[in-house]
Amino acid sequence: MSTLDRREFLAAVASASLSGRLAAQAGPVPAARPTPTRAQLEWQRDELALFLHFGINTFTNREWGDGTEDLQLFNPSALNAGQWARTAREAGFRALILTAKHHDGFCLWPTRTTIHSVASSPWRGGAGDVVQEFVEACRAEGLKPGLYLSPWDRNNVAYGDSPRYNDIYCDQLVELLTGYGPIHEVWFDGANGEGPNGRRQEYDWPRFWGLVRKHQPDAVIFSDAGPDIRWIGNESGSAGSTNWSTMDQAAVPYPGAPGDAVIRALQQGDPEGTVWRPGETDVSIRPGWFYHPEEDGRVKSVDDLVGIYLSSVGRNSKLLLNVPPTREGLLHEIDAARLLQLRHRLAALFLEDVAMGRAPVWQSTGPRSAHATVDLASPTPIGIADLHENIALGQIVARYELEGFDGSAWIPLSGGTTIGYRKIDRFEPRVITRARFRIEDALERPRPVRIGLYRSEE
Repeated sequence: MSTLDRREFLAAVASASLSGRLAAQAGPVPAARPTPTRAQLEWQRDELALFLHFGINTFTNREWGDGTEDLQLFNPSALNAGQWARTAREAGFRALILTAKHHDGFCLWPTRTTIHSVASSPWRGGAGDVVQEFVEACRAEGLKPGLYLSPWDRNNVAYGDSPRYNDIYCDQLVELLTGYGPIHEVWFDGANGEGPNGRRQEYDWPRFWGLVRKHQPDAVIFSDAGPDIRWIGNESGSAGSTNWSTMDQAAVPYPGAPGDAVIRALQQGDPEGTVWRPGETDVSIRPGWFYHPEEDGRVKSVDDLVGIYLSSVGRNSKLLLNVPPTREGLLHEIDAARLLQLRHRLAALFLEDVAMGRAPVWQSTGPRSAHATVDLASPTPIGIADLHENIALGQIVARYELEGFDGSAWIPLSGGTTIGYRKIDRFEPRVITRARFRIEDALERPRPVRIGLYRSEE
């Protein structure tokens, strides 16, 4: 049994024990709250995924192509999807998502739906398939492949003729869902512009999602509106400091829905939400999403990436970090080195849990509150708290505080609202002999929270 598995087992045992002690005083058991599916739980536990923006834009040095690009430009001289996957695995990532088609409509596989694809390029003599090489590389490294198929298509003349284009888009989707084996995540966005015919496209989202359910029933579906995973509401790498994994379905009616209220719902979720829809935080390691040579000196520093990790994974989200392949078809050496530096820095931060093996003593303090004390046995400098709810049972903590006893008094260390799968608090290191964690409010009678304590970055 791994360290994580052992912790989860002990947390579940403690949860059952505390819940039993509180049941008599808490009254009737409330109606069941949403909980994650097996696929959603596995998705969140992976914590890190790599996004690969790659396509004709890589060769035109643009972010958004217009669909009129010369496909003879697409000719990566040393494309090596194995290098992408190997780098991701060595850096601790467990899944990858490839832009099978971006807004320019260029398809990275030889689709039957359009000539605007790799089949019309000189790469591999027109017989190449980037999607095939990508999924094979993922599986060779034990990683989970995912695909992004942009609904906006600036090349296809049918775009804006909604029924006709939806048929074409569904045909493309089925090709991807049936031709490449198991797909872990299918990624959609709500990008929608005017078509070549001057009309705006109306997407048939229920039909799109239904095809994923039919052909890849174990995959999770991402978009602003889920239905499994939601966008976190920005591309800056920061989930909300309050972040519920539950959502009100009506708050984000469709992908791309506008408005400040939609962004707040995506950032924060809803404690009374009726569906489990955790957030995914997407951000690029560079200023742009596609590779641009002039940005080689603007790759995010390891300090920046650690901060993003703490504000995404450390705020009950999953991090989808974009690292774009170069025109050669490789991850740039600067980007690859930065990913490995991130893994080493995180390993150093979470090297020794000084609370490990020191079972917290839980006590009820009310129908929706409880606290636990951890005895550290000797004075210890603490600078990080790593908190986990057992989300297999749902998410209920609404407010908490962490205090430390410095030998003479209890002093505040950190606090916040939601915890969920994981909440990481980093604070000024303080030397303490005991820690006290207080659930001050919860949606129902509290369950124990797994408490990890770490010395500090230094």
